Amino acid sequence: MDNLFLNVTLGLYVLSTLGYTASLLVRRVQVARVSTWILFLAFLFHAASIGLRYERMGYTPVFGWYDSLSFFAWAMTGTYLAFQLKTKTRVLGAFVSPLAFFVMMAASTGMTEDVRLPGILKSGLVSVHAILSISGEALFALACCAGAMYLIQDGFIRHRRFTRLSKMLPPLNDLDRISHVSLLWGFPILTLGAIAGSVWARTVWGSHWSWDPKQVWTLMAWVLYAFVLHQRLALGWSGRRAALLSLGALCLLLVTFVGVNVFSTTVHRFA
Repeated sequence: MDNLFLNVTLGLYVLSTLGYTASLLVRRVQVARVSTWILFLAFLFHAASIGLRYERMGYTPVFGWYDSLSFFAWAMTGTYLAFQLKTKTRVLGAFVSPLAFFVMMAASTGMTEDVRLPGILKSGLVSVHAILSISGEALFALACCAGAMYLIQDGFIRHRRFTRLSKMLPPLNDLDRISHVSLLWGFPILTLGAIAGSVWARTVWGSHWSWDPKQVWTLMAWVLYAFVLHQRLALGWSGRRAALLSLGALCLLLVTFVGVNVFSTTVHRFA
């Protein structure tokens, strides 16, 4: 049954992506509005798929290639929809929706693999670690999407290209606010996730730190995001410079989230 809900979810992600793309081509906000509702349906079916998978597997489905990417896409979509209620930045979905779709397509390549989770990892603290870490990463991805759209809109303004498309894009202040709030929430959530994992590791393995590649790259990403957030809060960095830093930081986070699991030996890989 969870496979059925997943297929429906993928179909809805495709429809919303096509809708958002069409809204940019025909320059109609109404099309983006309909696409937002389709994306909301995708979010609901995705949640149902995760819930059914949890019931079938017996533990929180956030481990392994498929489950971690699936939860990442779901968390990112839900966060965007929540922001959309406050800022009315529907067109930002043109970045979020295709990203969620491609993440789910990548996740589906590992769906047929059964995750043999050792009993020691079925601890609630491990689930908290994974959920918080992935949620923080999803918020950083949303900050990156807002930053990318900020750079596009800023380019239109700098070159005085006031087209119908530029008028459809969200105001720079709204995009910068989404990026800022995403960082403001994503950083402590990721930090709490790392602390939860460290406490569990100390309890089970006797050490907070084991020089695992995932730990090393996560620490590097954490330091970079700490720098970005410090510059925003202490020095008032905003706009184009902050957007570029968000893009760079996400590239490092992608190495942590995907590259390490694929190309390195790590205790964070489950099969």
